[in-house]
Amino acid sequence: MTEPAPTIVWFRQDLRVADNPALAAAAALGPVLPIYVLDDAAAGERAVGGASRWWLHHSLDALSRRLAKLGAPLVLRRGGAAAVLERLAAETGARGVFWNRVYEPAAAAVERDLAQRLMRAGREARAFSASLLFEPEDIVTKDGRPYQIFTPFWRACLAAPEPARPSPAPRKLAAPRAVPTGDRLDDWGLLPTKPDWAGGLREAWLGGGMGPGEAGAARRLAAFLDDALARYGGDRDRPDRDGTSRLSSHLHFGELSPHQLWHAARAAEAARDDAGLPGGAEAYLRQLGWREFSAHLLHRVPSLPDAPLRANFARFPWRRDKKALRAWQRGLTGYPLVDAGMRELWATGWMHNRVRMVVASFLVKHLLLPWQDGERWFWDTLVDADLANNAASWQWVAGSGADAAPYFRIFNPTLQGEKFDPDGAYVRRWVPDLARLPDRFVHRPAEAPESVLSDAGVALGKSYPRPIVEHAAARSRALAAFAAIKGSAQA
Repeated sequence: MTEPAPTIVWFRQDLRVADNPALAAAAALGPVLPIYVLDDAAAGERAVGGASRWWLHHSLDALSRRLAKLGAPLVLRRGGAAAVLERLAAETGARGVFWNRVYEPAAAAVERDLAQRLMRAGREARAFSASLLFEPEDIVTKDGRPYQIFTPFWRACLAAPEPARPSPAPRKLAAPRAVPTGDRLDDWGLLPTKPDWAGGLREAWLGGGMGPGEAGAARRLAAFLDDALARYGGDRDRPDRDGTSRLSSHLHFGELSPHQLWHAARAAEAARDDAGLPGGAEAYLRQLGWREFSAHLLHRVPSLPDAPLRANFARFPWRRDKKALRAWQRGLTGYPLVDAGMRELWATGWMHNRVRMVVASFLVKHLLLPWQDGERWFWDTLVDADLANNAASWQWVAGSGADAAPYFRIFNPTLQGEKFDPDGAYVRRWVPDLARLPDRFVHRPAEAPESVLSDAGVALGKSYPRPIVEHAAARSRALAAFAAIKGSAQA
């Protein structure tokens, strides 16, 4: 009997086997050939940043082991994805290629190219929905336009049919008799070696079984639902508390689907309601809504990562100051909360969301440096670097994006620290130079008497920098710059 032709499943930002519609559909037809293509050369597509490459290595390793146990090993190949998959389909006699949609513009262009190649060869090309709760085509205004403001966008999402319930992982997969050769993961060089700067990432993410991979994502989700979801509304702005889910990397790489997260949070809230306890899911799912909003926006506006959404911001008088940019990147601004955030980012590849807003505001409003400089730094240093989230969030802070923060909202990093890190625990962890300062001065070392600094072992300008810019003067400068473009045409 002739073996059925295999179906290639092209893995991308869906590195999981549960709730993976492309994999499930292929498995229902017969033999499955899973493949991941490292395509750094796609036209217009950014190469994966350094920290994300580290996460990707471990996530692919976890996926490879999981698929092997199910019976269908993962094949790794490198090159232009459309051409690689076209050749592989011909090499294996595959009936076609199945994949889950990616909504980034360059990735979507590769999908279209692949579909055309497959159809010319008489092979099937099928794309599934798996990485968003709602398709961009489905959430539009009454006149068919994309939403520009988050609140009505989220209202429309909540009024839409509820996201489908997640499907279970297949119990086993059939592989073709002849599995083609592929690359070795270690040969891709995704992990840093000379120098090996990933020690902090390993310490932050590989312990406790909640690191990269589908199993780690499931454990982290369970821990969050069990311990922190009910407190999320109050704790999510506190970097000194473990009040967030830390699921952003798992979501970006698709180790966890948004459908899984949505229904798990709803179920946890329902269970707490039945027990007469507070829920917390609404506040958390709203943050998931911002992820949706950003993805929909990028889908409609391909230039979002590079150009201001509001046309008048093309005239903004940004400064160019390499020294100030370097101080910000290294966490040497003289503002403890900003420096703590930037040092946490460098050490772990992650930063608390409240602190992300503060450090971003500091870059674009205190230093008047282009938001693109910050967006690119985050892209390279975040393990959860997501093109849509990153670009939309930076434009939101800068005031140039959709539903942007008002231009006059300029975070005072000292007051932000005192409000959201009142005892200085977060600053003391990431800026140990200031660990011995009393609470009163831990966010204001430049205002501490010399005797207090001496007792704490702080030498301003030596062991810890003086502020590189004065807040009141920086605020006035920023307001003047924003006022200069305020009257120009809006996007």
